[in-house]
Amino acid sequence: MGLSVSKYLSRNIPPKLVLFFDVLLSLVASGIVLLLVYFFVHVTVNYVFAWEYLAFSAVYSLVGFVLLSTYKIIIRRTDLKDVLLFVYAVAIKALLLALTWALIGQFRMASLMTIIPDFILTLMALLFSRYVLLVIYDVYLRKVRERSIRTRVLVYGVSEPSLSLVTRFRESPQYDIVGFLIPENARPVQIKSIQLYSYDGKESLTAIVESLGVGAILFATDKDAAANDKLLGLASELGVKVLITSEAQEYSTGLKVRQVKIEDLLEREPIRLSTDKIQEALKDKVVMVTGAAGSIGSQLCRQLAGFGVKKLILFDNAETPMHQLRLELEDHFPNLSFAPVIGDVRFASRVGFVMRKYAPQIVFHAAAYKHVPLMEENPCEAVGVNTCGTRVLADKCVEYGVEMMVMISTDKAVNPTNVMGCSKRLAEIYVQSLGLHLKEEGKTTTKFVTTRFGNVLGSNGSVIPRFREQIAAGGPVTVTDPRINRFFMTIPEACSLVLEASVMSEGNEIFVFDMGKPVLIDHLARRMIELAGFIPDEDIRIVYTGLRPGEKLYEEVLSDEENTLPTCHERIRIARVREYSYEQAVQDLTQLKLFVKAVDAPSLVKMMKEIVPEYISNNSDFEAFDRK
Repeated sequence: MGLSVSKYLSRNIPPKLVLFFDVLLSLVASGIVLLLVYFFVHVTVNYVFAWEYLAFSAVYSLVGFVLLSTYKIIIRRTDLKDVLLFVYAVAIKALLLALTWALIGQFRMASLMTIIPDFILTLMALLFSRYVLLVIYDVYLRKVRERSIRTRVLVYGVSEPSLSLVTRFRESPQYDIVGFLIPENARPVQIKSIQLYSYDGKESLTAIVESLGVGAILFATDKDAAANDKLLGLASELGVKVLITSEAQEYSTGLKVRQVKIEDLLEREPIRLSTDKIQEALKDKVVMVTGAAGSIGSQLCRQLAGFGVKKLILFDNAETPMHQLRLELEDHFPNLSFAPVIGDVRFASRVGFVMRKYAPQIVFHAAAYKHVPLMEENPCEAVGVNTCGTRVLADKCVEYGVEMMVMISTDKAVNPTNVMGCSKRLAEIYVQSLGLHLKEEGKTTTKFVTTRFGNVLGSNGSVIPRFREQIAAGGPVTVTDPRINRFFMTIPEACSLVLEASVMSEGNEIFVFDMGKPVLIDHLARRMIELAGFIPDEDIRIVYTGLRPGEKLYEEVLSDEENTLPTCHERIRIARVREYSYEQAVQDLTQLKLFVKAVDAPSLVKMMKEIVPEYISNNSDFEAFDRK
């Protein structure tokens, strides 16, 4: 009802209808004047005079309104000039009435008792009617329109979190809950005056959506969304948005929602952190993060900012991302003491300067080149940053008495098939051998910790942002192979586990993270297309392009019990790896650095394969250097 009224009143009222009501108002005003004269002035008004007066009033009002076209004025746009037009139109009525009474010999009585009050009352009636309509437009219609454009929402399930949404959505200007949705053939019942609807497939869901005008399905938790793969697909086919409550809802008086993201559908148990231990280890410490402006580094900085560090040193060679991170930290952590430093881990003088100036006690090393195909084409840069740069940083940590260095490694360092993975394995070897060397010599100034994990969802240049760009462009979405799978972890998850591993370390361990179940990239692409409201292979095509240089179909299972040892955290294990001699590691990395400086890629890769015999190239020109 409200919607239909809104649609009617939002249009301009027909001018002829406006003219009719204006004449009617003028006539009513004249009638009221006659009654006032009769009852309060005690002047006898005969019926003939009254009817003549009303007739002339109607005719002369019509003449004034038509001459000045006051009925064509759009009420919502009435201004001072329009008010003057009404004054002139009503004045025409009054003058014509006066002229009429003068001609028939009743001018004095009529003008004194009726014409002047008639002028005033008619003008007031016309202007007041406009004012009332303007109030309707500005107040009533605005509210009706707001209600009419609210998205009609079905809440999934009847759990406690779902039920609580009804109250919290009551005053929402954007969403209107019209019922609960359950995947059963249950008879509809009422809960909190909201209807419950059941569906058993596309046909029944379509009927519910169309009959209610549903624009979105809302999940109270990401667990509910992850467990309803079929419903997400059906919603996509029907053009219905899929929403999830925001993480901030518990801290807000209102309720914020967002569209479901692929990160919500990993079906992973939340990570339990030893918050007190992490707080104790980091509080009042000077902490440095290399690669601070990257996806992992920046998330580490956000989490570290919440643990009361004394000062946070941001170290990165990317100017614009560093600037953006600086602005973000200034906005969100106004009390945080931090220092952004532009620098490269390959330059010992720059790293040494930062160590001397800020004296960091803990260093998180996230700076790295990580893109497999790109590093396959630029092996000298990969080793220069990932291996030699790590050596520079580790040596400076020892030189300046840093308490702990936490290195971020990768699952691709396990049985590497590409330059990037092997360059990170070489960095692991040096850091671990240095730690063992210091321990053997009784020097325990710096503790070295290495963490390995797989792909992180949403990191810069990773598959998720790439798919989003391709979907936004209308496709096609490119997948290397329909069989390829990867282990995935969200950026906050990975950084939380890095912090957890740092406080449980005794030194020289390589911690590996439980990455959960592997995900087919093809399946990931299809889910992302569906979440964007399209149908895979119909609205947006998926194209298979073949494996890229250095890629393999399946990643290693990091947390395999045969290759790892347990820790006190169920998601973190310690890798069993071969120990290397520190002297040999120094000699090997010194030679590798010479090849890097000479940009001698063939000699560099050959030596990498000698140091790390499990490095067997895959889908790469460097397969020619593998031992047969």
